[in-house]
Amino acid sequence: MAWYQKVVQIFKIKGIRNKILFTLAMLVVFRIAAAVPVPGVDADALRQFLSNNQLFGLLNIFSGGGLSNLSIVMLGVGPYITASIIIQLLTMVIPRLERLAKEEGEDGRRKINQLTRYLTIPMAALQTYSLITLLNQGPVPLVTNLSFFNFLTIIIVVTGGTVFLMWIGELISEQGVGNGVSLIIFAGIIAGIPSALRQQLAVFDPTQITGIVGFAAIAIVVIAGVVLITEGQRNIPVSYAKRVR
Repeated sequence: MAWYQKVVQIFKIKGIRNKILFTLAMLVVFRIAAAVPVPGVDADALRQFLSNNQLFGLLNIFSGGGLSNLSIVMLGVGPYITASIIIQLLTMVIPRLERLAKEEGEDGRRKINQLTRYLTIPMAALQTYSLITLLNQGPVPLVTNLSFFNFLTIIIVVTGGTVFLMWIGELISEQGVGNGVSLIIFAGIIAGIPSALRQQLAVFDPTQITGIVGFAAIAIVVIAGVVLITEGQRNIPVSYAKRVR
């Protein structure tokens, strides 16, 4: 059976079809939110800044493309991932959290997830404050008229956008296909590839073709090695001793 026939068969199953369509709908909502900028952004100054700063261009890809116009979801799910890592580290040093994670089963995991959600909010606010402050330190401010009230508004809006993305990710995990947070990151990377390719083609130097081909070859070998190691298996014969009664 060809691959397209398998896809058709999958879409004939109502439950799976609904999950796939729900996941796609949530990702479309995410992409729409990534196009809504926060108030007071100087679009021309932002484009010039991103074109001259490769680090922020890379961060823009992993934030889901929201950083390219300082959108309401410009942090992506970064604060949620940071909060998850912090909670996981705390479970190793705080006995109460360790008991929740290891001994209280599903109820304990729900409490850990709730703590992660709560920690996401201050992490998002702190990251928004740091990012806006950093971006506005250049010769041309990226956010105009940055009064205390406007700054507070941006922090609240972006924090709300992060919580919104966190909610979408959990909805996808519960009612859609795959891990919601991973799919949001994936959608952001895919959305940023066309603009990244355009930028690379605009500054393409034919003398660097050898290095590009070499880098691509190494990337393919690394990916193939990772897949081989993670998906590989070895069948080991097991002999059971005969029971004598």
